[in-house]
Amino acid sequence: MSKIIWIVCLTMFFGGLATAARDAAAGKAVYDKACKMCHGADGTPNAGIAKSQKVTMAHLGDPAVQGMSDADLTAIVTNGKGKMKPVKGVTGKAADDVVAYMRTLKK
Repeated sequence: MSKIIWIVCLTMFFGGLATAARDAAAGKAVYDKACKMCHGADGTPNAGIAKSQKVTMAHLGDPAVQGMSDADLTAIVTNGKGKMKPVKGVTGKAADDVVAYMRTLKK
């Protein structure tokens, strides 16, 4: 039983380190360059782009988006989803930072 508790504690500790390593300020800088054109400065979708792509885009602060795991959001940034292509050059720490910034857009 103590082994299980030890493993849980280590998982929580290292998971906390990964979260702490994310930098929302750095993420904002990347977001402004790579994401803002489509997703708006405050997470509000660009209606013209959504219309031209014939897609419905959620506000990045909406509960449905904010309820996604960091891993899922990072995967969308790096791999794309639907008509959204992967964001070129935004991988690894930069993608983690963008997700940290996206968390600040919560409504």
